[in-house]
Amino acid sequence: QVQLVESGGGLVHVGGSLRLSCAASGSIVSLNIMGWYRQAPGKLRELVALITSAGSTNYADSVKGRFTISRDKANTVYLEMDTLKPEDTAVYYCNLHLPTLSRNYWGQGTQVTVSS
Repeated sequence: QVQLVESGGGLVHVGGSLRLSCAASGSIVSLNIMGWYRQAPGKLRELVALITSAGSTNYADSVKGRFTISRDKANTVYLEMDTLKPEDTAVYYCNLHLPTLSRNYWGQGTQVTVSS
């Protein structure tokens, strides 16, 4: 039904930048929320940023001012990550939430490693 395909992870030095992309396809209703979560080794998965179909955004305090979430009309969501820190190292997961259907979908995850 719904597929999320992520790309853009990799290895970067402290202070560097990366851009993640996530393309959603399938049966996607117009009212939806797309977002990025991350999970570091030994830690719980945490919210990084969300963007609604209306364009409203929400960020974790730890990434405010450094990360920017955006999306296009083709249901692709982007995460521009600047001034990266070692603590940003994690597997980043794309999420699609369909509130009217109470459904959640996850991407396969992409590794982001920030070396000091």
